[in-house]
Amino acid sequence: MRTSESASASSTARAQVRTAVDLVIPVHNEEQGLESSVRRLDDYLRHLPYATTITIADNASTDATWQIARRLETELTRVRAVHLDEKGRGRALKAAWASSDAQVVGYMDVDLSTDLAALPPLLAPLLSGHSDLSIGTRLAKGSRIVRGPKRDFLSKGYNLLLRGILSAEFTDAQCGFKAIRRDTAEKLLPLVEDESWFFDTELLVLASEAGLRIHEVPVDWVDDPDSRVDIVATIKEDLAGIGRLLFGLVSGRIDLGGVRPPGPVRSPSLAAQVIRFGAVGVLSTLAYLLLYVLLRTAVGAQAANLVALLVTAVGNTAANRRLTFGITARQGAVKHHVAGLAAFGVGLALTSGSLALLHLAAPTPARAIEIVVLVAANATATLIRFVALRWVMSPRG
Repeated sequence: MRTSESASASSTARAQVRTAVDLVIPVHNEEQGLESSVRRLDDYLRHLPYATTITIADNASTDATWQIARRLETELTRVRAVHLDEKGRGRALKAAWASSDAQVVGYMDVDLSTDLAALPPLLAPLLSGHSDLSIGTRLAKGSRIVRGPKRDFLSKGYNLLLRGILSAEFTDAQCGFKAIRRDTAEKLLPLVEDESWFFDTELLVLASEAGLRIHEVPVDWVDDPDSRVDIVATIKEDLAGIGRLLFGLVSGRIDLGGVRPPGPVRSPSLAAQVIRFGAVGVLSTLAYLLLYVLLRTAVGAQAANLVALLVTAVGNTAANRRLTFGITARQGAVKHHVAGLAAFGVGLALTSGSLALLHLAAPTPARAIEIVVLVAANATATLIRFVALRWVMSPRG
């Protein structure tokens, strides 16, 4: 897809001036509220003790948004305007950040739903070099939000999904209030594939997997009742993005070697965890099948399944603590085994239920068929176990 960018001569000259912070406002058909928001932000930035720029990134507007942006660029010395021929918030941010010479680049939604009082604490750890990324969060202690129950439920559910599947260490992926050091952005952006709404999540997950420092700022946030985000389409896009991102990290297609900071790695990467978990899982499954076959000669199928699954579940948790997640200390062992036993309960329900259904359909099935059914049920239980163990064993800041 071809993307073109145009800006006035004054904007081009201004972009060459080194500023501390460049705040991008991505817009598409925002002629109604654009000017008031930009002027309000411009007034606020006058009180900050460092040089700042406001970049209006217009992505394929069909109304008067681009004309308003150009006019604001001529009237306000702090403002520059960038135009793209194709839609996409992620695409707009990539283009605007790539063309900036600021030490720190960031963005906020055009409606300014986030109280600007959170801006100094958002930027301070980046300007000082303490952190690599900084994000506003509506879901941490100290945040104050005003929005409907439906959007609140969807937001919390989405972030819970990220923490469960990808073990995300941040609390709010989608708050439109973020900043990143430009040198960090130069390394991360080539790896971010999404150019729309999933851009934020992908950027943060990759940063987290690379071991970068993410600073969170609780914000006061008021929902925009005129938001034009298609919730259903966004959910579908996000789920597809999560699947693509998980596959890329596990398969090694996404290489974070050039992004990771020097020094010891905090914990094994997701790809390494999956490989080690898989190896432990294969050994556990072989041990389970061996125990099941031996016990089956003396007891019924359900009893043999219970004992074999319980024994291998405890051993599996112990092996994963040390080999998969790199935990050697005894601290947290009880919690980890409780999670392992909870996953064992789910696995027991799946395998026992599968056996019950099999025996209902065929009262005396062949032993080979029993084993095939159990292997399939165990594969599902293994995925659940990985998510559960990674949730409780991965370190959290």
